[in-house]
Amino acid sequence: MEEIIHSAIDYIKDVFSNNFGGHDVEHSIRVYHNALQIANTEPTCNLFIVSLAALLHDVDDHKLFNTVNNANARSFLHKHQIDEDVINIICEVINGVSFSKNRGKRPSSIEGMIVQDADRLDAIGAIGIARTFAFGGEHKRKLTDTIQHFYDKLLLLKDEMNTSEGKKIAEYRHQIMVEYLKELKKEMQ
Repeated sequence: MEEIIHSAIDYIKDVFSNNFGGHDVEHSIRVYHNALQIANTEPTCNLFIVSLAALLHDVDDHKLFNTVNNANARSFLHKHQIDEDVINIICEVINGVSFSKNRGKRPSSIEGMIVQDADRLDAIGAIGIARTFAFGGEHKRKLTDTIQHFYDKLLLLKDEMNTSEGKKIAEYRHQIMVEYLKELKKEMQ
């Protein structure tokens, strides 16, 4: 398992080498670490599936790539001779991550719940604040439009977590955003 994880990390370093707007290799590595932290509290999960789905979760993201049926993830997994049934499970987990495509939907597997929570955790808290402004700047959004994203999405994520550990971490990170937005509002007046 260790060898394929290292290979997946090398793969995402290559895939995201020119991305600097928040969906980059560092984001995928943080999601992987978040997923491992949550997985440690969920003894029934398949750590191999969680690990690969977390690392590969953005390699076919519709905002970044024009691929069909998880083509990039599948190509990587086929290259490493992963069983087709396992590939399908990993892709199912990946397909459950996107907030815009899965709003209000809970993944059917514990692995899916873990990876969805892990990705959402990277959208909130101090890192979420930094990523939001990086993304806004990259897409030439006005400051007020970027701030609105907190209210349209980020402040909602705490209540959409699936796992106990995800909920606990989200509660803390949510408070960081709430305090930040209070201070920001004061400074902008």
